[in-house]
Amino acid sequence: MTYEGLKRLQTALKSQFIERDRLIDGTLLAVLSRQHVLMLGPPGTAKSMLAKEVCRHLGRTAYFEWLLTKFTTPEEIFGPVSLPALERGQYERVTKGKLPEAEIAFVDEIFKANSAILNALLTILNERRFHHGSQAVEVPLETLLAASNELPEEDELAALYDRFLLRFTVGYIEQDYRFARLLRLDAKNQAPLDAPTLDPDELRALQQRATEVLIPDGILQDIIEIRKALNAEGVIASDRRYRASLSVLRAAALLEGRTEVTTSDLAWLEHILWSDPEEQPKVRAALAQIATGLEEDARKLVIQAQEVDAYARRDWPDTLSKNRAILEAHTKLEDIHRRMEALRLQGEARARDVSRIAEFDREVVSMQTRLLQEQDAWNG
Repeated sequence: MTYEGLKRLQTALKSQFIERDRLIDGTLLAVLSRQHVLMLGPPGTAKSMLAKEVCRHLGRTAYFEWLLTKFTTPEEIFGPVSLPALERGQYERVTKGKLPEAEIAFVDEIFKANSAILNALLTILNERRFHHGSQAVEVPLETLLAASNELPEEDELAALYDRFLLRFTVGYIEQDYRFARLLRLDAKNQAPLDAPTLDPDELRALQQRATEVLIPDGILQDIIEIRKALNAEGVIASDRRYRASLSVLRAAALLEGRTEVTTSDLAWLEHILWSDPEEQPKVRAALAQIATGLEEDARKLVIQAQEVDAYARRDWPDTLSKNRAILEAHTKLEDIHRRMEALRLQGEARARDVSRIAEFDREVVSMQTRLLQEQDAWNG
């Protein structure tokens, strides 16, 4: 699967699933970064259908899918106990076709996992290892997609919940015109998804390319500031989550065809740093402040420059007063210009889009130029 093929798959998925663009992108990021995804939402929001469709196009021969219930047994997930092994005095499972041999997996109603399943599931998700008899063996699992209608309530499920780096709340379709599209779909006549299937070797090459994407020091500083802001709001994420989030940022840059992470990629932290869905607005606010903070500072400087410019353009009683006002205004505008330039350089160091700051700076320089031209005309 070339990069172009990955983009074609992305486009095809978005054409089939209505109002699920962000979730589709996030799922592909999870595959590229070898992380796990959790979809939270009520029944009938296409969570399972989307997850299955993504898995179907990953080209993996080892795929596992299961719907958990409170009655699900370890044998259903990890395989039955091997009778020949028991005869030899060893406790082993026949894992063929089960989760320990899967490269990609989808588990519905993930928080129905009982204590008999939980510990082994945690080890597989976190360490990619499975305790097989007396040995802990490596498992080939790349990504596990999970869905649930509700958040876990039992304390013992908190560790399982934390293993899903990317979390998405999935609701019903909001826009009427998109809902109308859904109503017009004919399930009988609907063509299967016309999308390429990812070749395993080429997918691994893309995963490797994602690990090579650069993260500028400025982006790391932004993450430090985001953490500080969220901690102050009581939104606490573990050091492990912040560290793991870097893999998603790298994958996000790759999905956009870039070799370096930029500020725009930080938006994906909205789906990583919250624990309760009610915390999402606080995460969005912190990210917005980081993304627009320098630009907002530049906007305030422009307002100051406009006030200085208006002061210099007042009706002055004589040439001396006018010249003094213009000289004072020019000095203040020069200071604003230097501060604006510092903001631009700071933004560039943090890999941000500084085009708006540069535009504000040009406006300040233009004020300076016009004042000097008017001064020459006044004195001429």
